[in-house]
Parts: sequence; C-alpha cells; structure tokens
Amino acid sequence: MSQAAEGPGRTSGEGGGAGPRCLVTGATGYVGGRLVPELLDAGHRVRCLARSPHKLRDHPWAGRAEVVRGDVTDADSVARAMQGVDVAYYLVHALGTGGDFEATDRRAARTFAERAAAAGVRRIVYLGGLTPSGVPEGELSPHLRSRAEVGRILLASGVPTTVLRAAVVIGSGSASFEMLRYLTERLPVMVTPSWVRTRIQPVAVRDVLRALVGSATMPDEVSRAFDIGGPDVLTYRDMMVRYAEVAELPRRLILPVPMLSPGLSSHWVGLVTPVPAAIARPLTESLRHEVVCGENDIVRYVPPPPGCPLGFDDAVRLALRRVREARVTTRWSSASVPGAPSDPLPTDPDWAGGSLYTDHRALIVDAPPEALWRVIEGIGGDNGWYSFPLAWAVRGRLDRLVGGVGLRRGRRDAARLRVGDSLDFWRVEEIVPGRLLRLRAEMRLPGLAWLEMYAETDDAGRTRYRQRALFHPHGLAGQAYWWSVWPFHAVVFGGMARNIARAAARAPRPCDQGRDGPGC
Repeated sequence: MSQAAEGPGRTSGEGGGAGPRCLVTGATGYVGGRLVPELLDAGHRVRCLARSPHKLRDHPWAGRAEVVRGDVTDADSVARAMQGVDVAYYLVHALGTGGDFEATDRRAARTFAERAAAAGVRRIVYLGGLTPSGVPEGELSPHLRSRAEVGRILLASGVPTTVLRAAVVIGSGSASFEMLRYLTERLPVMVTPSWVRTRIQPVAVRDVLRALVGSATMPDEVSRAFDIGGPDVLTYRDMMVRYAEVAELPRRLILPVPMLSPGLSSHWVGLVTPVPAAIARPLTESLRHEVVCGENDIVRYVPPPPGCPLGFDDAVRLALRRVREARVTTRWSSASVPGAPSDPLPTDPDWAGGSLYTDHRALIVDAPPEALWRVIEGIGGDNGWYSFPLAWAVRGRLDRLVGGVGLRRGRRDAARLRVGDSLDFWRVEEIVPGRLLRLRAEMRLPGLAWLEMYAETDDAGRTRYRQRALFHPHGLAGQAYWWSVWPFHAVVFGGMARNIARAAARAPRPCDQGRDGPGC
C-alpha cells in the first residue's frame, strides 16, 4: 500500500482555516500532495494521514496542516485520524506495490468506509478511474476493476460519497503523463502496440483538484459517481503527436502493430521509460479500453470558472512550464517550491519530471570557506574555467558557429556576480553569497543545462567544495548529446573541481597579508 502502519504518533500544525475539517490520505502521493494546499487555500482545515510524517515536513504548507501517523489498512490508526473529521479524502491505492493489489485495495477501502461511518464523517471523496461503458467488469483490466470496486465499497458505506472517475491525468509526476512524456521524448520513430488507437479523454491535474476541493461542500443528499475529463477526446497516438508539438520536438513517426500484447507492451515501456514495471503493466493493460466521459453532471455542483476545463495542449504546457522557464525544479535541487499543481513536488517519484542527468563532484579544501567562495565568484572571463582551456575554447567557437553566444561575453565585474549577469556562455540564475552559485547555460544545446558550485562546511568543520552539472535533454538529440560528451566529464568537470580547490588553497589568507585572522 502507499502507506504502511508504523504505530501511533503524530505531529500537528495550525490546522488551516475555519471551514470543514478534511482528512487527506495519500498526502505524500501525486494527487494528495497537491490537494492539501488547495484545501487550505479554500479555507478548509486539513489533517493528513501519513505513514512517514517526516516526508511532509518540508512542504510550504506543513505548518498549516495537522499530520497523524498511520495507514488505511490499520483500523485503529484510521479511527483515530477520523475523529472530528467532516470530509474524508481517499487517495491511496496499492498499484505498484507488488502482490495482489486488488485484495489490498479491497481491504483498505472496507476499513476506511467502516471507520468513516463509525466516526460520523459527513462525506467521503474518492478519486478513481474512468471505466468504459458497456464493458462487463470481468473484462476490465485489473487496475480499472480495482478502482471501480473501491468506488462501490465507499458508496455502500452509508456515508454520502463522491466518486470522481478520471482517465489520464496530465501533470508532471502523474504516472500516465510520465509514460507519455518519456515515450515521446525518447523515440522519434515508434513501433507501438495497437492500444495507441484507443480513444481517451485526458484531464488536467488542476481540473481534478478543482473537482476534489468542490466535492467537500456537495449537498448531503448527493452520493454518486461523476465522470471528469477535459474538452478533448484523443487517441494515445494523438496525445504523443500533440505532446511533441507542444514540446517543440520533431514530428514523431508512430507505427502501430497488433502483435504487442499488454504484457509485452509493459516490457517495451520498461525498456524506454524509467516508470517501474509494476506500475507500467497495469496502466498499459488499461489502455486497451476506451475511456470517455459518459456524462458531465459534476458541473451542477462544481461549476467551472472561465477557461476550464483546460484542453490537452494547455495542460501539457503547464506540465512543462518549469522547463520552459529554464528553472531547476524542486525535485532536482530543492531550490524553490512549486507554484502550481502542474509543477513537480519533492515527494514525486524519482522517475517523474523527465530525464535529468547529473555529474556530481565533492572535494575537501584546505582553505576557509570564504577563500573558496572568492574563487567560485571569480570564475569565468579572464580567470577561465579551471580545466582544459582548449576544450572550453573549442566549445565556445562551436557555439558561435551555430549562432550561439560563445565565450566572448566575459563578465560584468571581475570580482562580483549578481543574479542575471551574463558569464561567458552562462547566465547567473541564483547566487547565495558565500554559499551557492547556479549558472544556466545559454549556449546552443539540445536541452537545458545548469552548473552549480557550493562552498560548504562539513560535519567535521572542514571546508568542502561541491559541484553539480545538470542536463535536461530535449528529445533524442539531447539524449545523444549527453552520452557523447559523458566520457569527457572526468577531464572537464573533474579537473575543474580539483583546480578550484587548489586555487582556494593557494589564495592568500588574511594573516598572509599582515592582518589578524584565524590561524594567525
């Protein structure tokens, strides 16, 4: 299960506003982690049930929500979490955990339903899967069959229940979207299973969250399932083609073949994408079913604002927004917090967010941190890049040949940098004086690249230099570029780290210049 019992224990925050108290299960998951701040902003009070509360402590909303330790399969912890709750959100499932996930989902849903009824909860809200009309339950994929069964169990609880049924959710971190992203990014020519012709009605994650938040205030007499989807009905092939257009990739050639079974398809997906096979297989099995909304009754209770629901192209643009703004996202560097539901979260799985390749170096430096920082802040321009000058010069000339900026820009100030400064073919994206310099590449590349340099003090009080080169490839050309230059990283980036450390160690100390200072 996405949560497992760890015994009693809790941490608490302020609990949000004066609205209904909401219990959110799965707050460390994809949808739950995005729902909590939406509920808080709507004025609701929020309590999260989490196996590992520490995973939530760094969220920007952590101080506004209450967190209790427990698991939906443990009746006692669920009963404690339900105390005083008005609306209980069921956002967990056993997909990807191995074993008989249908039996685990069934047991957890029954526990949740029974405890909600006993606690006098006013409403249960569940996000399930959109099922095809007219298909007998026995012919559904195990994934969709389990989602449908959980919905029935919750509806039969005696507690008014809202079951929201969605197909493919479009947003960075959604397993279905990540499969689409990796397949399209990495394969300009695809021999695909026949399910790429299946019609699907995708929905943007922000529209899913809007429906979830709105469900908290539905009238007590409403207890039913609702289909939710975006305005576009597309085949999976259509989604890959349109993703490529939005992501500005060359047009993809897609050749469906009938002999790829769902089992073979999941292995094929596993070879091309980092989505775990335990998740990829049930999802690909579900793709053989046409999932199109049969009604749109949700608008009677949760009216959409102007411009909603979002179309597929706009949903993809939002999912790719952080890349388009050339920002290193939270799951890559913890440098900022997500500003929209489509943005990645620190708790998203490692395979979410697209490929990100890194080269990481760390060295102990025989110098105080301020000496190391002076070397870091003085990099580039006349001081160069501390490794293999010929390689940097050649890279600069090649960049100029293809219309890039090359190395001619130098730097504005020989000693100081500020955010926004140009620095040869880099741009200063972030600077924390004395600690961090982050540069974003402005050379011509099939992707986005950053270089981070840190001056730190380790647990033993020693000065440490840490360096990270990051590359987010754009399509197959980006993948090929990274692996073509990878053999030279030890020379370029390894030499750079060593020489920066040596330059800091050779730099004059305060006492060397006749002034008092440490060690004088």
